[in-house]
Amino acid sequence: MNPTSPPAPSAAGLDITLRTGVGEGRTHLSAFDHALLRAGVGNYNLITLSSVIPPASRLHHVDDGAVAPVEGRHGDRLFCVLAAAYADQPGDTGWAGLGWAVDDETGAGLFVEHTATSEKALQELIRSSLEDLVAHRGGGFERLEMLTVSATCTELPACALAVAAYETVPWSVG
Repeated sequence: MNPTSPPAPSAAGLDITLRTGVGEGRTHLSAFDHALLRAGVGNYNLITLSSVIPPASRLHHVDDGAVAPVEGRHGDRLFCVLAAAYADQPGDTGWAGLGWAVDDETGAGLFVEHTATSEKALQELIRSSLEDLVAHRGGGFERLEMLTVSATCTELPACALAVAAYETVPWSVG
């Protein structure tokens, strides 16, 4: 196995969890870390993927505020698709979101990730990207969905995070 590639999905496909988190901190990095922890993915080395959902995969939304951590050990690699938006001036709001289109017959699909300063702009970006990706492939992905989250800076920088967590893979030792 290539150490930077996730294992091939089984015939049963992958269980991909869709998560959100909002955090704050004195820097963008610490706000991002806080959002990762709130989304249940804060103790992993993130390996970001482009946009392809393997066939036979199942997507499950995990509610913000009651997010159990992704299964794995501290420091494992987590393959994911993510969007992170920042707000660093009091009153500013950042929006982050994921959109996806899935073929109901095969379970294969596509993710897109975007950020914006308003929910309307974010939804337009997600919808336009998904429509283009599907059109470039000749159609076949009928159902378009999205998950969005926002963070507003009150005093400290804030981060809004949307993440699709594929799976964790431990590091090989020896």
